[in-house]
Amino acid sequence: MIRLIQAEFGKLFSTKLWLWMLLGAVALTALFVSLTIGFSDQATAQGGAPPLSSSTGLKNLFSAAAAANVWSLILGIVAVTGEFRHQTITPTFLATPHRGRVVIAKLITYALAGIAYGVATILVAIAIALPWLSAKNIDVSLGSDGIPGVLLGVVASVAVYSLLGVGLGALLRNQIAAVVGALVFLLVVEPIISAVPVVRDYYKWFPGGANNALTGAFQPNVNLLQQYQGGLLLVAYGLVFAILGSWLAVRRDVT
Repeated sequence: MIRLIQAEFGKLFSTKLWLWMLLGAVALTALFVSLTIGFSDQATAQGGAPPLSSSTGLKNLFSAAAAANVWSLILGIVAVTGEFRHQTITPTFLATPHRGRVVIAKLITYALAGIAYGVATILVAIAIALPWLSAKNIDVSLGSDGIPGVLLGVVASVAVYSLLGVGLGALLRNQIAAVVGALVFLLVVEPIISAVPVVRDYYKWFPGGANNALTGAFQPNVNLLQQYQGGLLLVAYGLVFAILGSWLAVRRDVT
C-alpha cells in the first residue's frame, strides 16, 4: 500500500495541476477574507453578518479558509477521471490487479493533499486577518472564541471534499460531467436550496450545510447542525462516495 501511495503522489506531482488548484484555493480564501473584513461594518448594519468583534463573527471569518474544498474536490475528481480520459487506468490496474487497493491509495493520497490545502489556506487567512483586525482595534486570540475548532473543521472539510472528489470521479469516470456536475450542485443547487424558504430547513442535511456547520460559517435565516454533527454528516458523505467509487471500480470494465 505504501508503494501505491508513493505512486499516486508521483502522479499528483507529475503535472502542475496541484499547484494551480492550490493557488486558486489561496486566492479565493484571500478574496473571501478580505471581503468579509472590508465590508463587515455594512454587512453587520444590514443584519447580514455578525460583528467581527463577536465569537460568531470571528468563526465566520476564519471559515473562509474552507474555500479550498472546491479546489480539492476538483483535484480528487481529476485524479480518477484523468486516468480514464488518458487511458492510463489500464496499466495502473494491470500493475496492481487489486483495483480496490488502487482506489484506497488514491483516497489516502488526496485526503493528505486536502489536509495540506486546508493548512495552506488557514495560514493565508490568519496572515490577512490578524493585522487587519488589529488595525480595526479588534483583539483576536487564535486559542479562544471557538477558533481552534473552526480551524480544525476547515482542515477536515477540505480533506473530506477530496474524498468526495475521488469517489465521484470513480462513480462517473467522465471528467467533464463530474467536474461540471459537482460545481453546479455546489455553486447553484445548494445556494438555491438554502435561499428558498420552502426547502431551506433541509439544507442542513446537504454537504454544503454540513460543511458550514463544521467550519462555523454564518448563514442568516438558516438553521445548521451542531459542529460535531455537521462533521459526522460530512464524513459520512465522504465515506459513502468513497465506498461506492471503490465498489464500482472493482466491478466495472475499464473500457
